[in-house]
Amino acid sequence: AKGVEDTAFYRYHRLVALNEVGGDPAQFGLSVEQFHATATARRRDWPQAMTTLSTHDTKRSEDVRARLVVLAEMPGDWAEAVRAWSARQPAPDANLGYLTWQTLVGAWPLPAGRAGAYLHKAAREAKQHTTWADPDEAYEAALADFLAAVYADAALLADIAAFAGRITPPGRSNSLSQKLVQLTMPGIPDVYQGSELWDLSLVDPDNRRPVDFALRRDLLARLDADRPPSTADDRHGLAKLHVVAQALRLRADRPEAFAGSYDPLAATGPGGDHALAFARGGDVVTVATRLPVGLRRRGGWQDATLGLPPGTWVDRLGGGEHAGSTPLTRVLAGLPVALLIRT
Repeated sequence: AKGVEDTAFYRYHRLVALNEVGGDPAQFGLSVEQFHATATARRRDWPQAMTTLSTHDTKRSEDVRARLVVLAEMPGDWAEAVRAWSARQPAPDANLGYLTWQTLVGAWPLPAGRAGAYLHKAAREAKQHTTWADPDEAYEAALADFLAAVYADAALLADIAAFAGRITPPGRSNSLSQKLVQLTMPGIPDVYQGSELWDLSLVDPDNRRPVDFALRRDLLARLDADRPPSTADDRHGLAKLHVVAQALRLRADRPEAFAGSYDPLAATGPGGDHALAFARGGDVVTVATRLPVGLRRRGGWQDATLGLPPGTWVDRLGGGEHAGSTPLTRVLAGLPVALLIRT
């Protein structure tokens, strides 16, 4: 842990969404087929093992990572932005500067105090210019001055905010997709406190701030009384809370389904490779969107369809009814995810 997670992960910043406890920064992701193979093996060998996306020890929250992985779908735009920002406000060293830009767009809006505390810890953990045992006060002062200059530059902050705004919608699609998959795939899901809503936390102690449980209770009551939410203008994360609540309630209602089989489902047609779908125990189907930027560029789901197992299926999240070979434009009309139950 000290050599990799608490040192190397603070030095290697190609895409910091991959620098996570238990992760491998060299692996950008899995194909749909690889994911199904992994989930099938997990169902066979480790059906009671925990699944999680955020903990007290993760380097950044699941929603920060979900937003940052969008950068892998738009590398040209990202490189252009980083070059412009770095020229405008140079960091004491380019590597930590690149971590700064990823941190800001991943967790924006991020108060200066939280950003400063994070970068101070990151610099010491990296152990390249300063350490906990032997702090370099001059370097740390230069780092603080750099961040102060960034936050004092109104035009730069506006540009950072605009870029973060561009990647937030696909980032939220990723957040909902990974959350529903985590809650319904083989294993026992763990939901870290506070991550029921959008959570743009960084490493500890940032991810151990007090959680507003009263807000979550109020929002859950609102969800139970009103129509399902969308991701548009969703400041708190009602859509995510809806996914979490409905998936966990379904696990309680139909435990036999989640103790049962794992069966991959195939989407066909243009855009079909942007869907990940599987059935659990023959009675529950999960559908999730992957690579949302690429999906938008190719014109959406178009004529892609999902072949459902026999029967009539109702979406626990959106309420739609589906059967047979169903257009993904219908299945995912309201949210980038669907949780179907056989009626």
